[in-house]
Amino acid sequence: MPTTINYFNIFLGSGAIIFQILSVIALFLLFIGKQRNSYLDFIDAHYLKIGFIISLFASLSSLIYSEVIGFLPCYLCWYQRVFLFPLPFIFGVAIWHKERKIVKYVLPLLSVGFIISVYQNLIYYFKPDASSLPCDASGISCYQQLVSVFGGYISIPMLSLTTYLALLTIVLVAHFYKKED
Repeated sequence: MPTTINYFNIFLGSGAIIFQILSVIALFLLFIGKQRNSYLDFIDAHYLKIGFIISLFASLSSLIYSEVIGFLPCYLCWYQRVFLFPLPFIFGVAIWHKERKIVKYVLPLLSVGFIISVYQNLIYYFKPDASSLPCDASGISCYQQLVSVFGGYISIPMLSLTTYLALLTIVLVAHFYKKED
């Protein structure tokens, strides 16, 4: 099982790095680029499907870590789950009803989850004194490094941050991208 977990971690870590790169490119093109391009056209045209796939896969991966592998989530992870778990349903219903205007429903969830994730990453990677951590390091804690691949860059908090970044990016592209020439 440890080998399987390692492969799972590498698979998720590789995907996270790819999503980080794609998100940065999309945000750069959205806010710095001056013209239409096929990359943003694709994201805009398929953002509901992309959002559904990312949010479903992230939710299932989170459940695999906690329920199958046995990595119990700290309370910051639980808060992030509260804002992540409704998203596959919202995106799925929007796909079913062909409703593109869901930004006002998903943006608050994504924004709060993203802020919590940024906070968790700050305390995870720039560990302050263990006594000042929001999660007790003696129990289930953000302080524990349960996943550490690619030189420690990819962790559970980084996977969460990447998920929220990718979802925020596609929603921002769908909302702000100018379709006219």
